[in-house]
Amino acid sequence: MSGLVLDASVTLCWLFEDQATAYTDSVLDRLVGGAEAQAPAIWPFEVANALVVAERRKLVKPAQSAAFIEALNQLPIQVVSDGVERAFREVLEAARRYRLSAYDASYLDLAMAKSLPLATVDGSLRGAARMAGVSVA
Repeated sequence: MSGLVLDASVTLCWLFEDQATAYTDSVLDRLVGGAEAQAPAIWPFEVANALVVAERRKLVKPAQSAAFIEALNQLPIQVVSDGVERAFREVLEAARRYRLSAYDASYLDLAMAKSLPLATVDGSLRGAARMAGVSVA
């Protein structure tokens, strides 16, 4: 299976080199190599928030953020907005069942709904994925 659900934790490791790992690099390599990623509607907001916080902390400059966003736009990442309708049902239930934030549960729900593996470095989300029978990409 070449597709996956991409979460913000992996995405941001591509910007912050000190957080990059062989795993996060392999996810990026898969996308560059033609695999397609899907992300819930919260993903661009989480990435944008991390960028603005990093700018305020002087970790990156706005030009670096802009270049990073441009690079992301070149990757085969589809933001899935149909999950918004699932927020008050399936996402809320997943958050309750697996003790996740609703944000993290949106990634898990998308992976379950699309039968795709989940790419994340978040330990709680990885554990929830395993409990839900979702493979970790």
